[in-house]
Amino acid sequence: MKLTVFHDGQYWVGVVEEQNQGKLKAARFIFGTEPKNEEVLEFIRCKILELLSRLTEEVEIKHPGERKVSPKRLARQVAFELSSKGTSSFAQAALKLEYEKRKLQKHAYSKQHEEEKRAYIRKLKVEKAKEKRRGH
Repeated sequence: MKLTVFHDGQYWVGVVEEQNQGKLKAARFIFGTEPKNEEVLEFIRCKILELLSRLTEEVEIKHPGERKVSPKRLARQVAFELSSKGTSSFAQAALKLEYEKRKLQKHAYSKQHEEEKRAYIRKLKVEKAKEKRRGH
């Protein structure tokens, strides 16, 4: 499990990545303002497992073949990773899948809510028309 905290331009965000048997799950948590060490530790202690348990989408990780890397190349790769934001493309893919799933759920919920609202308004109009016919 890996937690990366970074500033995305607007908020401080924590990305949690969990690898399990060649599959990766990723979740995003928005801290808002810059988190203090106590806030990060509290998140790790209390909220991180709950956040990961809600995830269902997984991305399969494909590792290239292992080969010997020269020390200079390894040093450059380490420097690049330290300077980057920290989220892997696999984590971004997992976050995107989770986002798309939530978007579809929200769309279905909104559509159902809108239909219920229309049915209610229609029912009120029918009742009002009946009241007018009765001469009240």
